[in-house]
Amino acid sequence: MTALSHTAATDLLSGDQFLSLHLLETFTAALPVRDENGMPKAFRYGGDLRTMITSQSRRRAERTYSRERANNGQGALAGYTMGIRTREWAKQTADALTSLHGWDKTRALETSKALLTGVGLKFGTKPNTQNLTQVLLFAPEDAGRSIAAYVRANEETTAAWVSEYLQAKAAQTAAEATKKEKAAAARKAKKDGTPVPENPADTGADDTGENLPKLPKEIREAVLTALAPRDAIDIALYGRFLAEIADSPNVDGAIQTAHAFTVHAAEHIDDFYAAADDAKLHRKEHALDFLDVADDAGAGMTGYQSLITGTFYRHATLDRYKIRLNLLAAGMKPNEAQTAAEAAEREFVEAFTNAVPHAKKNTTASTGVLPKLVLAFTGKRPFNYAGAFEKPIDETTDGPASLAAADRLLKQHALVLRKRTDISPARVLTYDLDVQHLVDQHISAGTLPGTEADSAQELTSS
Repeated sequence: MTALSHTAATDLLSGDQFLSLHLLETFTAALPVRDENGMPKAFRYGGDLRTMITSQSRRRAERTYSRERANNGQGALAGYTMGIRTREWAKQTADALTSLHGWDKTRALETSKALLTGVGLKFGTKPNTQNLTQVLLFAPEDAGRSIAAYVRANEETTAAWVSEYLQAKAAQTAAEATKKEKAAAARKAKKDGTPVPENPADTGADDTGENLPKLPKEIREAVLTALAPRDAIDIALYGRFLAEIADSPNVDGAIQTAHAFTVHAAEHIDDFYAAADDAKLHRKEHALDFLDVADDAGAGMTGYQSLITGTFYRHATLDRYKIRLNLLAAGMKPNEAQTAAEAAEREFVEAFTNAVPHAKKNTTASTGVLPKLVLAFTGKRPFNYAGAFEKPIDETTDGPASLAAADRLLKQHALVLRKRTDISPARVLTYDLDVQHLVDQHISAGTLPGTEADSAQELTSS
């Protein structure tokens, strides 16, 4: 990152550096995220167990929500490049070589894997993972097509290196197999008490891969450029880390996301379900003999599913300086970076407000949830209001959790706003009748710590 980029990013930023978003939402008999045992995630806070929705699940929901909108020509990021996180880059490159350039499928996949291995990525060893990289790689969606275009334009030089690489790889694989066979034979001979065969001359093969031909510099640079973040807006927003390729640029994301948690004690239920067997029920309903009815009694399958109900507090922050810096580092001109950063901020607010994790969406309809309250404001530093809910809300004394939490959140911001100068008044948005009445009361009393917004777009000034 150059000093020029830092200066340019500072020049582009007007207003406070951080945009803080705070949100309350209520899920009813749902399970937006679960652990490896299918159970709700939870942690203890303020003396009570709280249900948790992880920041990872929230970030993915928001990131994919924005990508789909942009790719469909919707939202502030329509027309911008977006990223995709996958292990299938060899497949995507091979598909581009096959569909766009007419290559044979086998040759296309061998070439793609060789090039990606050449820059430092490793592939799985099982039959179902041998064409997948061992790590997920977040890169621009067109990275596979970009690599394929370079290979096609430089077919002679890339083909020569790939041929040399595959031959060396085959020799190395054969040497490793021979080495294993001789080791097995030595173990067997030792077990049987027979003389151990003498070791043959060293083949020179190195199972570390160091003897494989290095990828030529110009080809390596082309592949790394294709995989680099470039102008993918969501990579600039959410960042990426790729330890496998030392000289591939990593990105420190501009968005900070906290784990969401219930503002009250956790409420989990184990829901017993019985799934019907349609064929069995059909026979039962149309049986002519009572014995048939007895044989077809009972459910087709039974089981339990864990569900949660609760009002969650969510928080995320956008570093408005960092997003500009990332876009400048990706090669955008200052005016382009400014326009893109403003669009990214609008889409970030939109996604934070509307995106919902998709787990069990068909059986719980949880993706239709609307926020009870959204609070947005800027500051010279991030502000996390999780501490306002350290004391859990008790609905037996405090009333409905979402309403009590909304009032507590508004009062928390009013308190901080009164005592600090590095924070702005809030924009407040609600889609809930009771919370709307609460907001109206604060407006009438002159105690609303900011102004009311009527849409997600009004939550940011960008």
